[in-house]
Amino acid sequence: MILTVDAGNTRIKWGLRRDGAWQQVGALPTAEAHALTGAIGESHRFERMLVANVAGASVQAAIERSARTLGCSAEFVEACTAQCGVRSSYDDPSQLGPDRWAALIGARRLLSGACLAVNAGTALTVDALSEEGAFLGGIIVPGIELMRRALDSHTAGLRMQPGEVRFFPANTGDAIMSGAAQALAGAIERMAAFMQESGQSVVRVVLSGGAAPVLHPLLALDTVVVEHLVLEGLAAIAEEGC
Repeated sequence: MILTVDAGNTRIKWGLRRDGAWQQVGALPTAEAHALTGAIGESHRFERMLVANVAGASVQAAIERSARTLGCSAEFVEACTAQCGVRSSYDDPSQLGPDRWAALIGARRLLSGACLAVNAGTALTVDALSEEGAFLGGIIVPGIELMRRALDSHTAGLRMQPGEVRFFPANTGDAIMSGAAQALAGAIERMAAFMQESGQSVVRVVLSGGAAPVLHPLLALDTVVVEHLVLEGLAAIAEEGC
């Protein structure tokens, strides 16, 4: 059994993997990292525990404590020059977030050909992967809730309020929600256009993250939603021995 953990800014996602299939997946708020062992259950025994952590040192320490309780050692994944068929073009490959690196590996495993690995969480990341498996680069944009909070904090009349995504918003709540969602969809489509202009003729989007259900209907692109893309990448690293 393999345990994979994706520790993000808002949530910690985890998955139990056996013989190439997910046995169980779950999530809890990052603020409750101390409860990870209880969420997973102490009855399991793991051959390996792979972790992508972008939530800081205190969360890493909590994950390490959970690993000891579960009888295994936490392996914290870091981006590198090449792994599992993905080659990095980052100026300093080690500076790429481990979640983005794992997502690229997951996308490469699930799809053939050029694609965008997109994670729509607290932040939106859009990372370009060539047909040959080269990570070309990517962008980071504030997520929907961060955009809404920015308007709430820095304007006098645009308070945080309920809203829905509409093509022609007729109230302020809908206007803010729609503007944030359309901005993110536009960022993804711009990256797809850049890839096509660089010679990547067929570009698919692999979309993951909490805001994926909001963005998916807005994208005029060939898009597949993968609920746990980072976990898929961590599983690939473990199962392919890379």
